[in-house]
Amino acid sequence: MKQILPSTPGPIGVFDSGYGGLTILSKIRETLPQYDYIYLGDNARAPYGTRSFEVVYEFTLQAVIKLFGMGCQLVILACNTASAKALRSIQMNDLPRLDPTRRVLGVIRPTVECIGSITRSRHVGVLATAGTIKSESYPLEVHKLFPDIKVSGEACPLWVPLVENNEAQGDGTDYFVRKYINELLAKDRLIDTVILGCTHFPLLLPKIQQYMPAGITTVTQGELVADSLKDYLSRHPEIDKKCTKGGRCVYRTTESEDKFTESASVFLNESIKVERIEL
Repeated sequence: MKQILPSTPGPIGVFDSGYGGLTILSKIRETLPQYDYIYLGDNARAPYGTRSFEVVYEFTLQAVIKLFGMGCQLVILACNTASAKALRSIQMNDLPRLDPTRRVLGVIRPTVECIGSITRSRHVGVLATAGTIKSESYPLEVHKLFPDIKVSGEACPLWVPLVENNEAQGDGTDYFVRKYINELLAKDRLIDTVILGCTHFPLLLPKIQQYMPAGITTVTQGELVADSLKDYLSRHPEIDKKCTKGGRCVYRTTESEDKFTESASVFLNESIKVERIEL
């Protein structure tokens, strides 16, 4: 039986497996402050980075359907793992069944689109979670747009736990930041552009820039995704008119409210109220 979804205009949904998507949300709100947003973090089941394609797809679809049920006509997967492992299946297989007028967008394509104008050597590196690296989503998307660019990836399994435990600026973090950067650059000495392919990683940017050799450009996602969304809404007025504009933002989590509020403070410079829900 087909699920009945609200057809009236609603907020833009922003989904992440955890807290990293808050870095995307904050940049989107800076760029498009007039819109309403619902942020949904599946914090109880995070991280997604080490999970299988099937499980990430299942969990992400549950979250998308939940956001649709809360009135969202447009959902942003502010999670590289979900974008890598679930976005295409949801767009191709589930949206036609659920509601072909709704849209689900990811963060990988907007990040990749700018790479061609940044790299001079045509050698690009990606630092991300194990799941995103294993999916090869970045090389696949880069090669669709820029077949001449060589892409090398390095998984950084300890960076997310360091950020979430508020150790982004801790002394012990230096070792692991330096380690993964060196391992990536050892794979290709011609890399001149490095994509931070995880929404947690901007919080490590001061240390990443400290250990990234001079002449290498570090690309973060927030502003790129925000600019891409602004452009998308201007090109798709039929979607834009389905997004309510009251400047409001609400937060939902599958974890406890206290745990989310405490951890979210690492990512946001404002106090928030959050409500726990189940998927």
